[in-house]
Amino acid sequence: MTPRSDSPGSKSGNPAKQLTIKEQRAEQRAQKVEAFKREQAKKRRTKKIGIISAIVAGVAVLALLVTSLILTTPRSASYTAGGSGAKIEGVETFQNTNNHVQTSVEYAQTPPAGGDHNPAWLNCGIYTEPQPNENAVHSLEHGAIWVTYDPSISAEELDLLKTKLPSTFVILSPFEGLPSPIVLSVWNTQLQVDKASDERISEFFEEYWRSGDVPEPNAPCTGAVDGPGKA
Repeated sequence: MTPRSDSPGSKSGNPAKQLTIKEQRAEQRAQKVEAFKREQAKKRRTKKIGIISAIVAGVAVLALLVTSLILTTPRSASYTAGGSGAKIEGVETFQNTNNHVQTSVEYAQTPPAGGDHNPAWLNCGIYTEPQPNENAVHSLEHGAIWVTYDPSISAEELDLLKTKLPSTFVILSPFEGLPSPIVLSVWNTQLQVDKASDERISEFFEEYWRSGDVPEPNAPCTGAVDGPGKA
């Protein structure tokens, strides 16, 4: 009689090895360590991506700020000191005295283009308020150009006008009662224009800025009096 395959004396091959409790715990610990390492690696990747993204964003914001600053900051125009005798349409010339006085002065031109004036000159620069005539005229005596504008001109016109100005030896200020929206004055010389886009503004600066034909050429335009509303 053939013995049954499931009898106690039969063999079914090599059964799977059974792990001991110690080995099972070691394997579980190994799995936990591996999972922890994967999680830490994921966090490091995420952190690295975050840092890179923040740097890229920061650089982009900085570039935007720099570009905005460049685009919104008025650039100073450049002119050669003195002139060549060029004739500019509309320019008027006058004869004025140049005494130093401590009193107010009645000027022949509006705005003044020379005359008696205060011993202290007005420091050159951009002003948002009207300036004392007697101090501004002294600056003309030193070769500065006084650019006055009607307070009613638009902000766009004023911004455009500022782009025509050099960085020094110029005064910009509002002036009530002007004969035209914009008037440029240098010692004994004046030009009236209607628009800041008028090409004669740059021509006037090129011819008369820091002119040697003033009572006190090469005298300073700083170190004296700041008027109200200096920017």
